[in-house]
Amino acid sequence: MKYAFYPGCVARGGAPELYDSALAVMERLGIEHVELTKAACTGAGVLQEKNLKMGDVLNVRTFAMAEEMGLPIMVLCSTCQGVMSQANHRVQRDPEYLAEINTHLAAEGLEYKGTTTVKHMLWALIEDIGLDTLKETFTRELTGMNMAPFYGCYIVRPSEALGFLDNPERETSLETLIELVGGNITDFPGKTACCGFPILFINQANSMKMVANHTGTAKDLGADAMVTPCPLCHLNLDGYQPKARRRVRGDKADLPVIHVPQLIGLAMGMSEKELGLQKHIVSTKKLVKQAEALPAKA
Repeated sequence: MKYAFYPGCVARGGAPELYDSALAVMERLGIEHVELTKAACTGAGVLQEKNLKMGDVLNVRTFAMAEEMGLPIMVLCSTCQGVMSQANHRVQRDPEYLAEINTHLAAEGLEYKGTTTVKHMLWALIEDIGLDTLKETFTRELTGMNMAPFYGCYIVRPSEALGFLDNPERETSLETLIELVGGNITDFPGKTACCGFPILFINQANSMKMVANHTGTAKDLGADAMVTPCPLCHLNLDGYQPKARRRVRGDKADLPVIHVPQLIGLAMGMSEKELGLQKHIVSTKKLVKQAEALPAKA
């Protein structure tokens, strides 16, 4: 498989371990990619609240670049997936609106015909690479490791724009990967709720409550780690967990929050350094030792 690769802003800035681990996993799987280095930010939903059309122009511009290459887009960020899916859904259903947006792209010689698909790495691994092919690259089973899935907001709704009707397995895609690597699923009620990041700078108290409740509940239920497909969720759940847990629950930050390719990389036998696990705020050392102590697959 070959993709137009859109890592997004956070994976190239605040969470560089996501970018590095994704590249390592793609290399191991032989996934070809062309990075869309000239693409703009999706707007992260914030721009769309102020100026929906401007946000759509930026995203359709990215779609046109990928369409010109004849490639689907792979993203690493749930927020990017959600925002891009909604923009694509709007223009694909409204030819007049698409034509209007294309007038803004003409100066760059771009035109979008509406054929580009956008797929999160999580979905691409399951739907395009396939579970059997993916599992063949694993060198260890993460037996006995309890993982709590955390989807967040943008990769689960609105379901129509995200293609859930045609791909219902996306609703449980994190659970599918956790089981594939040999881990145990620690289910908890907040897995599809907001992480609190969107309100962090306008209502920090409530944002901290969300972080503390999600991570604390998952830990109470026996999770060794939390897995998320969204680097913005990761920034909040990992970066603000020490402050949130201390303030809201009066306990310590003890739940590592890892990215999807880091989970896959652990099963592939990759090292802490290769996956950037040493860069997290909440220590992953116990998790890494737990994985490294597991026997190699027969």
